Amino acid sequence: MRLEIWNARDPQDEARWLRAYEAWANREVCAHPRYVRLFADEREEPLAAYVRTRSGFVLYPFLLRPVDAPHLQAAGPPVFDLASPYGSSSGGAFQQGVDSVEAKEFWLAFDDFCRSRRVVSEFCRLHVFPEQRLPYPGKIQPRLVNVVRDLDTPPEQMWREFEHKVRKNVNKARRNGVTVEVDVTGERLADFLRIYHATMQRRGASETYHFPPEFFQVLLRDLPGGAVLFHALHSGRVVSTELVLLSAQNMYSFLGGTDEEAFDLRPNDLLKYEIFQWGRQHGHQRFLLGGGYAPNDGIFRYKRAFAPHNLLTYSTGTRVLDPARYAALTSAHQVEGRRRDPAWRPDPAFFPEYRQPLPANTK
Repeated sequence: MRLEIWNARDPQDEARWLRAYEAWANREVCAHPRYVRLFADEREEPLAAYVRTRSGFVLYPFLLRPVDAPHLQAAGPPVFDLASPYGSSSGGAFQQGVDSVEAKEFWLAFDDFCRSRRVVSEFCRLHVFPEQRLPYPGKIQPRLVNVVRDLDTPPEQMWREFEHKVRKNVNKARRNGVTVEVDVTGERLADFLRIYHATMQRRGASETYHFPPEFFQVLLRDLPGGAVLFHALHSGRVVSTELVLLSAQNMYSFLGGTDEEAFDLRPNDLLKYEIFQWGRQHGHQRFLLGGGYAPNDGIFRYKRAFAPHNLLTYSTGTRVLDPARYAALTSAHQVEGRRRDPAWRPDPAFFPEYRQPLPANTK
């Protein structure tokens, strides 16, 4: 088995990556080299591991990140860790036509690469559709339940499957004169940003969700056909909006929001409904609405109303590849945390432990 490692910043590697991607029936957008590159900062490498097998292939996109916080630096060569790009429930190693023996061979070859690059640990956001991913050899941790809308369902049956409140709200939005517009080029990106950032502030979202305008401009430019904006309008003004990622078969709710003053118009229910219809008409099979911020919270219950009986659990995968160095890094991180705040206690569930956010440095 010949393992290839491609860097999305290298033109020749990107060309190889794109050829493999375009030949793949599923063409999952989160495995596109330009998507992976978008989430790599200047110190990180946007990479993919690829192997051809007897009847298929493995494609594993990931970020190679330096472990270089000052309190974690020690004598000896630098070390790294691996992480999936942002986009929960849509990462890890993808496979097509790979048997169990070939899967083990891939991970053995990949582990050799990790040793050569001094990789300490690995964190994967595992793809929510298990038939598309390679069995993961590390610890798998179930996280949150995701809602999946089956788009192959005939429209009349889909309408009946919605909870009553969804049908009521869609009809109300229509009576209120709400319409939906598809925006492939990002013509109304400014409206999206206005509503999205206001929604993040209203929800008290962490800084990791506050993407700059350039992020969205690059996403729409570099992934033509892979990212589309949908807008709900009232009296010519965008009042609800959603950025959807498109794979060959699946659609993913990525980011969006609704104008607080337009809640009573119920524009987001109509927006979701029209996205489903657009996806079905364009040959997509499933729409992943995602989940909530916590089990069974209000956001999850809202999404579940669109597909009450089609729920899948999103999981993460973790591995410690260099136990001795991992333990040393974790110990140094805990020492730094207690230096800043003697009362600080790390969260044992956070992985990798040496990347856990620290208290403010007051000393």
